[in-house]
Amino acid sequence: MFRKLMGVCLALAVVIPALGVPVAVAADDPELIFKKSTVWKFLTPDHKLATYAIDDPLIEGVACHFTVPEKGGISGMFGVAEETSDVSLACRQVGPVAFKEKFEQGDEMFRTRRSIMFKKTRIVRGCDKTRNVLVYLIYSDKLIEGSPKNSTSTVPIMPWGDNEAPRCADWVAD
Repeated sequence: MFRKLMGVCLALAVVIPALGVPVAVAADDPELIFKKSTVWKFLTPDHKLATYAIDDPLIEGVACHFTVPEKGGISGMFGVAEETSDVSLACRQVGPVAFKEKFEQGDEMFRTRRSIMFKKTRIVRGCDKTRNVLVYLIYSDKLIEGSPKNSTSTVPIMPWGDNEAPRCADWVAD
C-alpha cells in the first residue's frame, strides 16, 4: 500500500509541474533576483540559494526580499525534492506607504509550496501599533510537524517626501 501511495505521489510530482500549475498563491509571484550555487552536482542541477523580491499586495511602498535553498540533483531536477526549511527575510520601505485595506495581525502576505504536498513557506504581516512598525515573519510549515526555522523583518513607517507617515494601527482590523 505504501509503495502504491509513493508511486502516485511521484507521478503527481512529475505531472503537476509539467502542466504549469502555479505554486504561489499570493497576489503576485515573487520576482527572482538571482541564484547562487552552493553545491556542485555532476550532470544534474546544483544546490542553490535563490533570492526573490515581492511587493506587499495590501501595502504600497513596502517590498520584501527572501532567500530560500533549492535542491539540485536528480530529485531537484524533477521537482520532487523535499526542500529544507532554512529561510531569510528583509523588508523595507521603498516608497510612500499607502494601505489599500484593513488587515488582521498575522495575515498571510505570501505563500508558496516547498515540497510536493507537505511543506509551504509563508510570509505573514503584523503591526507594532506602539512604534508604528510593520512586522513581517517568514516561516516554513509542514503538515505533520511544522518547522521552527523562521526569520523576522521590520519596516518602520517613515514620511516619504511631503507625505506624512500613516499609522499602521489605523489599518489593523480589530
